[in-house]
Amino acid sequence: MGITGPRNTNLPPGTRGWPILGETMEFPMLGPQKFDKNRMVKYLPEIFQTSLFLERTAIFCGAQGNKFVFTNDNKVLTSWWPQSLRKIFLVPQFLQKNIKDVSALQHRFYHDIFKLEALRQYIPLMDAQARDHLDHEWTPNEVVKVLPLTKKYTFELGCKLMLGVVDPEHIKRLADCFGQAVNGMLSVPIDFPGTNYTRAIKAGKTMREELIRIIRERRKEMMMENKEIEGRDLLSKMLLVTDEDGHSFSDLEIFINIIGLLVASFDTTSSAVTSVMNFLAQLPHIYEKVLEEQMKIAKLKGRDELLTWEDIEKMKFSWNVARESLRLIAAALGGFRETTAEFTCAGFTIPKGWKIFWTVHSSHKNPKYFREPEKFDPSRFDESGPAPYTFVPLGGGPGMCPGKEYAKLEILVFMHNVVTKFKHEKTIPDEKIVYYTSAMPECGLPVRLQPHGK
Repeated sequence: MGITGPRNTNLPPGTRGWPILGETMEFPMLGPQKFDKNRMVKYLPEIFQTSLFLERTAIFCGAQGNKFVFTNDNKVLTSWWPQSLRKIFLVPQFLQKNIKDVSALQHRFYHDIFKLEALRQYIPLMDAQARDHLDHEWTPNEVVKVLPLTKKYTFELGCKLMLGVVDPEHIKRLADCFGQAVNGMLSVPIDFPGTNYTRAIKAGKTMREELIRIIRERRKEMMMENKEIEGRDLLSKMLLVTDEDGHSFSDLEIFINIIGLLVASFDTTSSAVTSVMNFLAQLPHIYEKVLEEQMKIAKLKGRDELLTWEDIEKMKFSWNVARESLRLIAAALGGFRETTAEFTCAGFTIPKGWKIFWTVHSSHKNPKYFREPEKFDPSRFDESGPAPYTFVPLGGGPGMCPGKEYAKLEILVFMHNVVTKFKHEKTIPDEKIVYYTSAMPECGLPVRLQPHGK
């Protein structure tokens, strides 16, 4: 793969689908994973073209495609969101703004705020929230559905740590809006009463208004009280971040940074936690090894003593289990880019202005990169782990998910609390995993709980 100057009409194989709509309807109906897999077999396993969201699009697959995208971000590629997603999530003032500018803004915010060193202080709060969640939502029940409960847990935690919102009713109202907005993310972008897309636009507007109100109230509060922010929520810290010229960011710019994090808490992170719970229920020998590791940590702590960074560092096998879960059932499905210059990829020309979609699953289950790819084997991550660009559940390069360390801590804290309290078994052993905006069990992963000691 490489960049080229001269124009070449050797475009990737594929079809543009229907006039105007292209294959936009099939993309959400099949789910990105099945959509890609079908065309990788029909055209090429490395690259093919289609038309999505009214845009000529090249789908990049495999480690080579990942490497090209991650190493060429901000060179011949830039961030891009479909206009349909912008209409749901962005305020009108940002609808036509270059997404590259929005993404650059995000990375300036996240560089300091989401460094692992900065996140360590939140581990005890994560632990306390997980304990409270399990006591109220899991312990009273014999059978629970994991997916809706992890959505509730990860979103509540996100609201508390990021926004300082603790009122359950307030969080529920926000969660309802986020749920409707996320459900419309990959729907056919036809704004007509009664459609998922129209409902998503309406929910997005309500969500924006509420978040901007919270931001403005917090700014006023901080100006009046002039309190220390050590240990406070991430919004309070964001309000103190300045650009290169020392200027604070506007309420709308702060909103842009918060929105992606909360969508991830509601959708992607909950999917990741659910995937881990799925394999722990499905594979007793893996569960027992995780339980052994986590009980060693628990036995060294007092009954009410919360987890710390030193405890997280001891969860090496548990983290390998989490990573292997994300390899087999990736929470994120890929991401969009826009080409800023013509280049060649795998011998094919990608013209300037085309959109790129890079895929996660196409390398995760490729036997070229992972021996016996359908086998659950946490030892793949021992020592140096998988080859570069083959394991990309959270992206890579400049486009790496800025919340990856936050997600890691959240997953490990939740694993610790579940396995030290319960053994759980699936009530639907062969439950199907479906893929839409993220991976999810078709029936929500109902499991039967067996509390330890009973």
